[in-house]
Amino acid sequence: MSNNQGWSATLEGTTFQPDPASAATHGVVMRYHQAWRRHDVEALLALFDPQVEYNDFFQGRRIAPEDLRDYLQASMPAAGDESQVYTDRLRVDGDTAFLQYQVTLRGTEGLVSFRASEAYTVRDGRIVRVNEHASLIGQPQKPASEPQPRMAGSRLGLSARQLSLLGGDIQQYFQLAQPYLNPELDMPQVAAATGYTRNQISYFLNQVLGLSFYQYLNQLRLKHLLGQLDSATSVTRIDELARAAGFRSLSTFYRCFREETGLSPKAYLEQKAAL
Repeated sequence: MSNNQGWSATLEGTTFQPDPASAATHGVVMRYHQAWRRHDVEALLALFDPQVEYNDFFQGRRIAPEDLRDYLQASMPAAGDESQVYTDRLRVDGDTAFLQYQVTLRGTEGLVSFRASEAYTVRDGRIVRVNEHASLIGQPQKPASEPQPRMAGSRLGLSARQLSLLGGDIQQYFQLAQPYLNPELDMPQVAAATGYTRNQISYFLNQVLGLSFYQYLNQLRLKHLLGQLDSATSVTRIDELARAAGFRSLSTFYRCFREETGLSPKAYLEQKAAL
């Protein structure tokens, strides 16, 4: 397979038209993704500001400039059945660009797909900030060949800049404040805490991350719990951790746990102990 295979919605052509008021930003992002398609890491790095702020919200970490080379190489779809498909047009607003796509990569357990988006901030011809958001979809049923249906952000009055701020603000709120530990958390509480409307929050979760509000909460709760398991020694202890992580229903916890790991909590601990 050539490097271009799997890119069913290209950045060139009528789908992605430059915003005349944002031509410089558009040009930089176009060059970035043309280099990405060629797997040209040197060209990618040349487009970053030396002190670029690269935030990976899926992993909850900031990528240091000296680590970007390895990070980018690991993120690129390789030959074979790995692919990346754009699911929305490139949105440009001043110095900010916003792009959504689905990527399929080969992991330790086979092919895994993610719904992802990237928000870029461009100044003086260089990318100074990247906010990368992603959500695990799971094992792909078949290769994606067409862009998925989308709801235009303009229906909510969201520009590229606002989408970038919205995504960053929401995920930083959840990572720093950890409100998901409250089993009674609901959408109005999140809206009040972040200053965004419920419709705007739902748009980001549903259309960008591909999750409902409660799916997102349970994903965060399970990630938090898995990070606590080093000291867990029994299923009873895991039940306690599940409640402490915000799961109100243990049946929901067990279902989410099996969907994420493919194992029951007991089998997961036994496998962990055998390593």
